[in-house]
Amino acid sequence: MAATLQSGDRRRRPMAEINVTPFVDVMLVLLIVFMVTAPLLTVGVPVDLPKTKAQALSQDREPLSVSIRKDGRIYLQNTPVTEDDLVTKLSAIASNGYDQRIFVRGDRSVDYGRVMEIMALISSAGFTHIGLVTDVKRPKPDTQ
Repeated sequence: MAATLQSGDRRRRPMAEINVTPFVDVMLVLLIVFMVTAPLLTVGVPVDLPKTKAQALSQDREPLSVSIRKDGRIYLQNTPVTEDDLVTKLSAIASNGYDQRIFVRGDRSVDYGRVMEIMALISSAGFTHIGLVTDVKRPKPDTQ
């Protein structure tokens, strides 16, 4: 602990300063934890998306995600739903209006017609901002 000497009476008194080193250490650890966990907070339903050369869209707020797995099960975000309950739950979530963006993520092995049926169901409920999600196609390395 640091102390100062007074010139007049030579008594030692502790300095009244805050030690910020532990505080900075804790903040840096929290920053690293959030930086590592933030990418993991995306929709967690594993779907094998088709590959395209399209660029990613800029996003100002997180859209709703409807996923169709290869076994045909439908998920709203991470929650399994039936086809009958999908529109009801979408309407309840997007209660602030029908301008909510909805991304449809269909596994590449799912029939294209099935994906279009789900998109038509969402569209017929009044949602107009519907998009398909794909993965970025990686160029094949040249073999010589």
